[in-house]
Amino acid sequence: MAVNLPPPDPALLHPVPGVELGIAMAGIKKPGRKDLLVVRLAPGAAAAGVFTRNRFCAAPVVLARKHLENPVRALVVNTGNANAGTGKDGLARALSVCASLARQLNCKPQQVLPFSTGVIMEPLPVERIVAGLPAAVAGLREDNWASAAEAIMTTDTVPKACSRKVKLSGGEAVVTGIAKGAGMIRPDMATMLGFVATDVKIAGGALNRIVKKVADQSFNCVTVDGDTSTNDSFLLIASGIGVEVRSDKDRKILEQAILDISQLLAQAIIRDGEGATKFVTVSVERGRSEAECRKVGYAIAHSPLVKTAFFASDPNLGRILAAIGYAGVGDLDTSKVDLYIDDVRVARSGGRDAQYREEQGVRAMKKPEFTVRAVLNRGKAAATLWTCDLSFDYVKINAEYRT
Repeated sequence: MAVNLPPPDPALLHPVPGVELGIAMAGIKKPGRKDLLVVRLAPGAAAAGVFTRNRFCAAPVVLARKHLENPVRALVVNTGNANAGTGKDGLARALSVCASLARQLNCKPQQVLPFSTGVIMEPLPVERIVAGLPAAVAGLREDNWASAAEAIMTTDTVPKACSRKVKLSGGEAVVTGIAKGAGMIRPDMATMLGFVATDVKIAGGALNRIVKKVADQSFNCVTVDGDTSTNDSFLLIASGIGVEVRSDKDRKILEQAILDISQLLAQAIIRDGEGATKFVTVSVERGRSEAECRKVGYAIAHSPLVKTAFFASDPNLGRILAAIGYAGVGDLDTSKVDLYIDDVRVARSGGRDAQYREEQGVRAMKKPEFTVRAVLNRGKAAATLWTCDLSFDYVKINAEYRT
């Protein structure tokens, strides 16, 4: 059950002019569930993306990267099958889906970006996807974000979507986004799948800079289990139908709105982590560089021993100190490190705080949300990551994933 994550209210998801979404039940893995999404973009729309760095990246990732060199007119997203580890045949199947949708939307296959998520090393069921495309195209609507969020789910228990309106110098702009992900989450660029759209008119180069910066401050700050997916993709779309981004001030306002949406979506993935019962913020402070702080943060957030202690509400704090110690900061002076669980200082100057009592740690860790703060006391840099606990249900979900 997701940690403090209610389903999105469809009434609060603002349509983005120039972005239409349609869904279908194609029976890709199981019958009777939404598993196919088509997104049609207005002519002249701009798109920018970041993708997994996993060398076994999926066929749709390969094609989407290549197709982004062209004006993008559509996206096609399927769940239930990752089309990864499928070689040349996987590329041919993904391109076949793009070609089929292009015929229906009167555009070129190279203007369609494919995305897939699901089981790895299984052939993509092209016939089912192609058979489902007409229903998805017939249902294209600008106000279909809630259904779109459902259509991209795999082991997610809650759809993930949020929306904002912001004031720019030329008028109001809309930013709406959806994401999916619950397991195999340790992005090396973005998330499992994330799509954020706005109606502004902005240069493609600026959009590229924004998507990379936003990814590093949102989807690249989360981990459920330390596994980087073969299919991670984060796409930012500007339909060009709305107001123009005229100044640096406009750009900063827009970028902040996109970042806010992306961070909420990234955090939603952690709140809905497979089997998660705790949402944990890991804050590393007073390091020499942000990269160093991230390295320490991820050592804590990845550790199965730390994460199982979170699940048990067991302040076995030596596990956290050990993770800090093996994070790879070679010249770390452990005698200067302080550690907090929320506002409770549990370690001071590298050892147990004399004022700390076990019941304080238990009380803090029993909460569904808490913060682990590691203060390195060696500089001015900081980094914040988000993670969850590791429960019995995580093992059960992944042991039974293909059955």
